[in-house]
Amino acid sequence: MKRVLLVLLALVLLLVGVLVVRTLRFGSRQVSAESAEPFAVDAAAAAGRLAEALRHRTIAASDGMRAEDAAFQALHAGFVARFPRVHAELAHEAVGAHAHLYTWKGSEPGLRPVLLMGHLDVVPAEAEATWSHPPFDGVVAEGYVYGRGTLDDKGSVLAILEAVEGLLAEGYRPRRTVMLAFGADEEVGGHDGAARVAALLRERGVALESVLDEGGPIGVGLVPGVAAPVALVGVAEKGSARVELVVRSTGGHASMPPPQTAANTLARALVRLEEHPFKPELRGGTRALFEHVGPEMSFGMRLLFANTWLFAPVIERRMAGAPSTNASIRTTFAATMLEASPKPNVLPSQARAVLNVRLLPGDSLEDVRAHVRDVVDDARVELTAEGDEASPVSRLDTEGWRQLQRSIRQVFPDVLVAPFLTVAATDARYFHPLSDSVYRFVPVRMNREDLTRMHGRDERLSVEEHAAAIRFYAQYLRNSTRQ
Repeated sequence: MKRVLLVLLALVLLLVGVLVVRTLRFGSRQVSAESAEPFAVDAAAAAGRLAEALRHRTIAASDGMRAEDAAFQALHAGFVARFPRVHAELAHEAVGAHAHLYTWKGSEPGLRPVLLMGHLDVVPAEAEATWSHPPFDGVVAEGYVYGRGTLDDKGSVLAILEAVEGLLAEGYRPRRTVMLAFGADEEVGGHDGAARVAALLRERGVALESVLDEGGPIGVGLVPGVAAPVALVGVAEKGSARVELVVRSTGGHASMPPPQTAANTLARALVRLEEHPFKPELRGGTRALFEHVGPEMSFGMRLLFANTWLFAPVIERRMAGAPSTNASIRTTFAATMLEASPKPNVLPSQARAVLNVRLLPGDSLEDVRAHVRDVVDDARVELTAEGDEASPVSRLDTEGWRQLQRSIRQVFPDVLVAPFLTVAATDARYFHPLSDSVYRFVPVRMNREDLTRMHGRDERLSVEEHAAAIRFYAQYLRNSTRQ
């Protein structure tokens, strides 16, 4: 027995030693970067141009609602007037109903282009009377630009145009071609805008060096255990699917019900799915996030994330406890639409449920179908599933990633840079066939309150933050187009 205890003690000490050594070797992945090159920005004038763009009610077409064509046309006319160098020196193409593609030709056409993206459409503004400033008035007040679209996503579009206009004014000429793509229906799927631009580039045989679209912000207080702001760069996004479950029966009068109605059968299926979710997995963009922020944490947290080979189940259980983090480690199901009988005394001849499914990269639509069939295990429940697969995970060993990381650190030297998984959909997903370096980032500091303003009340952007975003895009373009 004594010998067994000594062996166990030796194994424990060995394990502790392995954990400590791995933790000590878990070094920072942040790059050192020189200061950004000077780039003059008139913050007040830029804020005024953003405010003007917000006054156009560019709500994309959706079920039961037409796009306001005149608003999109007026917005673009404003761009032509406010950014004359862009429209004089860059080739411009209209794509689809309201999307735009600009090409700034580089001096070395053999180099693969870089693509910067954004979208011109916005979501409707509910309860407009409750806003501090009307959502489509484009008001500059208290150091902020107020209006629907400041954060999602006209702020980014205007910052990109400001950066390109300023670089042209300086006489800058890129070696590598720059493309700008501005969709006009991202909020309703991007099929007429970004998808068409991507298809057009594929037809032309264009391969892109890198793609930068909207995505994660510079999170202030968003990553527990990390005191510094973290630039959250989306390297992948979840897929989105619609799963429909239907149960049919003969119906009849509710006074003479069968042992189980169509609604009962459907309810049992939904309960089974709720009780048997996809298993959580720390992988892809979420694992990469902790690999980049883990070294900046306390020793105890560093030990945890330096040894995910042992502690992954602990981390997954903890993350599964909150909806926001649970969504980053598993494919999720949410029942969003239910219907059965039209009257209280009529048995339903059909009961139907629609589930919104968000697919973790690595899980496919066929995986979803198989999971639902296995869990429900009832031939009476008919299943259909359709939607978009999750995106691939972009590489972190490319020049595109290095220049993005460098640019962020140059303009925001107090900020850490980390990859993460985007749980919402963006237009960037259409461009993975054209590049293995597709990234999603908004160069604006946001805390939890700011996040609630996106698609919410009092959406706003700091005048100074907008100026910093312009400086970032200018530096990113310099870094990305010189090599």
